[in-house]
Amino acid sequence: MSESPNEIDEIRAQKREELASQMSGDESPESSGEEDSVPTEPIHVNGSEELQDAISTYDVVLVDFYADWCGPCKMLEPTVESLAASTDAAVAKVDIDQNQQLAQQYQVRGVPTLQLFSDGQAVEQVVGVRDESTLRSLIEQYL
Repeated sequence: MSESPNEIDEIRAQKREELASQMSGDESPESSGEEDSVPTEPIHVNGSEELQDAISTYDVVLVDFYADWCGPCKMLEPTVESLAASTDAAVAKVDIDQNQQLAQQYQVRGVPTLQLFSDGQAVEQVVGVRDESTLRSLIEQYL
């Protein structure tokens, strides 16, 4: 089920064309013509395809691997939501109980685990709870 680099490049090109056609009718001065507008709430991801879509659609994606039973994950949730609302990075949430294979693929050994992607590549991994300013600084390095 894994996609080859050529398929990923084709998907990215297709997304860029879709975005360009959407923006041509309603282009704002701040838009660069290549970026999709970043959601202000976390995207709940279910499965590898949905995660790959998010990673290929947005330039910078912070993925929160969590579990409903995890106390530290619940402590981190307001921080993750705040980052989604206040940064130019997309934020995705992956429930490791519902997506065990996906968690294994990204070598998630404990929760919460935050994986940062930039331009489709995994660039940072943070395990455990971190404060908002630390995570914001990490994200801003790749924006």
